[in-house]
Amino acid sequence: MGGTKTFAVVGATGRVGRHVAELLRAEGHQVVPMSRSTGVDVVTGEGLAEALRGVDVIIDVASTPSPDQEEATRFFTSAARNLHEAGQAAGVRWMLVVSIIGIDGAKAGYNAAKLAHERAALAGPLPVRILRAAQFNEFVELYLRWGTQGEVAYLPRMRTQLVAARTVAAELVAMAIGPAPTASATAPFPEVAGPREETMAGAARLVAARRGLQVEIQEVVNPDDPDAEMYADGALLPGTHATLAGPTFEEWLAENH
Repeated sequence: MGGTKTFAVVGATGRVGRHVAELLRAEGHQVVPMSRSTGVDVVTGEGLAEALRGVDVIIDVASTPSPDQEEATRFFTSAARNLHEAGQAAGVRWMLVVSIIGIDGAKAGYNAAKLAHERAALAGPLPVRILRAAQFNEFVELYLRWGTQGEVAYLPRMRTQLVAARTVAAELVAMAIGPAPTASATAPFPEVAGPREETMAGAARLVAARRGLQVEIQEVVNPDDPDAEMYADGALLPGTHATLAGPTFEEWLAENH
């Protein structure tokens, strides 16, 4: 995809979006940042038609703070529908969407909502490419905060290959300005993950130590979560075709905290 292009970055002020916008500009491309703070609401469609005028490619990295499956599904499917509709009307060429590794069997929560997002994105008129990423380094502290009850923090038993948001952004930019990735029946989506396997509890212990928190961290399997065994058994780990890139979580933590 040679030459200077114009990219609309949906969620441009978020964890991944701000890096995507920065990296695209560094490559000499034009960026249209899209978020509620810039007057664009992808859920209601407000401001979309104006924002997408002259845009070549949409990069959708928007997220919702709600882990509630119904609310998150409504957000993602509405956004996908509106981006397709407004994008087609504006002459956008195609759309790139970030998703999550290993969610094919997800039955509940945010991962199930992202699976619905993928389906909605692929069902629209614009050609769509999807990049699946591992859990972000930036989420570990949130998991630690959410799970803390008094002097104990309960973390889900989760095998993952944590990745920095900026690393994901770099892979998105490479996909956005490069040729379409090769897909196969066993690897329908490209993936990006960190350089080595971690556990969410182990990463949380590193955060607690770095912050000097006097908290005991326990791994738990929530019997009410239908996806708990999937997390524990390694379903969220990348496939053999994935791009693996640093820093490690420990290196990232040292650099960012």
